Formats: sequence, C-alpha cells, structure tokens
Amino acid sequence: MSKTGKRIVIGIIIFSFFMFAMFMFIIFIGIMRSSDGYLLDKYSLVGRVAIIDVKGVIEDSEDIVRQLDNYEDDKSIKALVLRIDSPGGGVAASQEVYDRILKFRDSGKIVIASMGAIAASGGYYIACAADTILANPGSLTGSIGVILSFPTFEKLMKTIGIEIEVFKAGELKDVGNLSREVTPEERRMMQAAINDTYDQFITVVAEARGLDLEEVRKIADGSIYTGRQAFELGLIDEFGTLDDAISLAGELTDLGDDPRTVKERIRRKPLLWEYAKSLLGMGEDVLSNRLWPYIEYRYSY
Repeated sequence: MSKTGKRIVIGIIIFSFFMFAMFMFIIFIGIMRSSDGYLLDKYSLVGRVAIIDVKGVIEDSEDIVRQLDNYEDDKSIKALVLRIDSPGGGVAASQEVYDRILKFRDSGKIVIASMGAIAASGGYYIACAADTILANPGSLTGSIGVILSFPTFEKLMKTIGIEIEVFKAGELKDVGNLSREVTPEERRMMQAAINDTYDQFITVVAEARGLDLEEVRKIADGSIYTGRQAFELGLIDEFGTLDDAISLAGELTDLGDDPRTVKERIRRKPLLWEYAKSLLGMGEDVLSNRLWPYIEYRYSY
C-alpha cells in the first residue's frame, strides 16, 4: 500500500474513533441527565453546595425526596441549602420531607434553611430539619398548627332537588360527606386526629429548636410571625438572604464564602396551560384545593 493510501486509512480510523467517542459521550450525558435536566455529576472533584427550592403548597414529597437522594449520593455535594417559599401543605408530605432531610444530615452533609417571603406551617416544619435557619426580617413564618376543612352542600342540594344515597359499614365511614352536616361524633373523631398531628408538630419544633414544649405550645396557636419576631422567639437562628445561606454553607464545609452551587432546572409547564390558568384566575392554591377532609400543616390566607 502506498504512503498516501496508508494516510487515508489512518485518517479514516482516527475519524471513526473520534465519532465513536463523541457518540458514546452523548449517550453518557443522556443517561446521567435526570428528567429535570440536572446533570448528576457524581465524578466532580470540586466540592459544591446544592440548592433545592421548596415552593408553593406542599402537595407531595416525591420531587424533593428524589433530589435529596441524588445529592446525597453525589460525593461532590458537601452541603445543601433549602430555599423555602411555601405556606405549607399536607401533613404526611411535610413529615416525609422532614425525615428525609434528617437522613441527609446523617450522611455528614450540612443543611441550611433559607426562608423567602413565606415559610409557614409545613414550610416551617421542614425548616426545622436544617442545621441552621436563616430568614429575612420581613419573612413570614410560624403558623404552627393544623387545619382540616371541607365544604358541605346540604342546603344547595335540597334547593335543587339532589340527594345522595350512602351505604356503609362503620358509623364514621363517610365522614366528610358533602351532602349533609357533620355529626357530633364525626367532629370528635376529626378533632382527635387534628390534636394528635398538632402534638407531633410542636414536639418537632421543641426538639429541633431546643425549646421547652410548653413554651412552644404558647406560641403555637397558628399565629404568623415576621422573621424578626421569629428570631426573638427562638424559631430561627439568624437573619440572612439566600446568598448569605449559600455563603454560610460554604464556610461550614470549608468551601469558602462563595462556593460553587448546583441546582436542578425547573421543567416549566406548557405555556398554553399557564395562560389558561391566568385567564380563568386559577392559581396553584385553587387547583390544589380538595373537596374531602385533608389534614394540613398549612397557613390559610
């Protein structure tokens, strides 16, 4: 084979190898990329601080828990900043996130809670799992309490001539039936459930904040507090912005006061859906309201 022919063959081999390497790299990126577009760089040699947003009503824990799982497995993640801007939400969802954050801390990683405009009720419950809680002086927090509500349409249904037949085994099986008033026994049962979840809430606050249980009970009447009031009550640790929280996380992990950060990109909902909600005046809170009994750690406003 002539020298020219050898050069052509070598060139083809090099080009083919380069294209194969590029193809494999693209596949690797696709595998490592999560559904939300976050590249799970578990092989990074540079320490980083992860940021997780807790925004809006806490309906379920799945997305937040998934991110916590990813960041716990990521060896480059040394600390986590929870940016909370939420009025709270479901009791179970709030508790699941709280428990998962504690597990995340058990792995040896620092957690800083940063309160935005509001971190109330279930939002505050979650913040209690952090090593340190920061808030702005004007942030709204607190609202330590439990709420359960649902509508009844008995009078309306009688007016328009609609009846609902219910067959049940168990006197309290159809509690929350929208077609009739609540019975005294149902009120007793639901109040007992509310009282129990309330006791769980104040116990968490007392233990997490190092406060006396009875002192917490005195301020846990559902009241909203500003960040400044919360500081005076011992509900937060210090004042600060999101940047301050990131700097603190970096300092506590020896990454410096300006550490590298990583955060999942938010998958936006279709613009047509957003426009339709705006046109109809429907916000996330309206769409999330339920018509059946649902116990919540939530600030209702």
